[in-house]
Amino acid sequence: MHSYSALLGIHPAISVAELSALLPDFSPSHRFGGQFYSFETEKEIDQAFLNRLGGTIMIAKRITGESAVGIDDLPVLLQTELKGVKGKAVFSFRLVGVSPKRANALFKECKQHLKSHGIPCRYVGGPGNPPKPIQLHDEGLLDPKSGCELVVLADKENLWIGRTVAAQDVKAYTLRDIEKPVRDTTVGLLPPKLAQILLNFGSYLVGNNQKPETRNQKLTVFDPFCGTGVIPLEALLRGQSTLASDVSLKAVNGTTKNLEWARKTYKMSKKDPSSEVWKQDATKPFELKDKPDVIVTEGSLGPALSDRPNIKDVENLRKKADDLTIAFLKNCAATLPGVPVVMTLPIWYAQKRMIHLEKVWQAVNELKFTPVLPPHTDPSIPGHFSQIYRRNDQFVGREIVLLKPRLS
Repeated sequence: MHSYSALLGIHPAISVAELSALLPDFSPSHRFGGQFYSFETEKEIDQAFLNRLGGTIMIAKRITGESAVGIDDLPVLLQTELKGVKGKAVFSFRLVGVSPKRANALFKECKQHLKSHGIPCRYVGGPGNPPKPIQLHDEGLLDPKSGCELVVLADKENLWIGRTVAAQDVKAYTLRDIEKPVRDTTVGLLPPKLAQILLNFGSYLVGNNQKPETRNQKLTVFDPFCGTGVIPLEALLRGQSTLASDVSLKAVNGTTKNLEWARKTYKMSKKDPSSEVWKQDATKPFELKDKPDVIVTEGSLGPALSDRPNIKDVENLRKKADDLTIAFLKNCAATLPGVPVVMTLPIWYAQKRMIHLEKVWQAVNELKFTPVLPPHTDPSIPGHFSQIYRRNDQFVGREIVLLKPRLS
């Protein structure tokens, strides 16, 4: 088993759930500070794997094995990790649980040690100021031929030392989020990272990551509330066939343009993976030639709110969202039986309390869906098998639900 540590995103519980969904043998080890989470898996994790994740900022792999080492051994460990570098080496540290005084000394000790062994070097960042993901890429800190970043995680009982092997590609996210031709700011914009998380939960529901015989199988993903096509675009980028529909013709046209842009930008074939976009009310019967493997969608969040709503306004919004979501799920159960559903439901942060959908949960049971979560994941709301995704400045959050059809 390999030991890794992940720097989790702003929703740590969702980040852990996503890792657990993608790694069948995911085994949690220890949590350091607020956002570093160590775990074990047989999988060799690399940049390609992290590129599929929406909830993890960076991942480091342990380099010390079971040998007894301490922070004082860092200069020698760094020298070993830089053995493949020709020319001037670049290095950085990401330190958790190390005092500022000791951290300052480490940078000086390591630079002096490398210099004494004839290794020209420079470091990026400094104590309390580790490189951002974009710097890890741009400065060559992820390339063994040019440098490395060492991660040191310490608390009273544990010391973990590893090397950063992958980090979020900020430029890639910016390209497909900002540069695509159609963005609709009049509705809640679905972040590409959240779309990735939802798609990974979809693969988990299908069992695509759990069974060796289906682990590399390409899915067909259906988004019946496609908006401008964030989920279909992300599915296309991972080689999955996509079906997309929306009641709004404006949304359908936007999705079509964005998928055409993606094929051209990323030099993808016009038909492989396949995609189809059409206008349809998601509460009306789906008439598909072949059933999709999974439905992954952002349900209606209602109007974008610029201020905290009062409870009376939210009650009206909740009734509309409950009715729409129940009608949609009834349609799924009737016309796409056996197809699992990953979707987001709205949560409103009103003046006095959080308000979420309630009638939907009764309907879920009546329609013979079972809400599930990946292993090692606790629900965000008591009584709801779900996770909450929300920025602190948002008045409408998202409740992520995974619905697995019951066979009987």
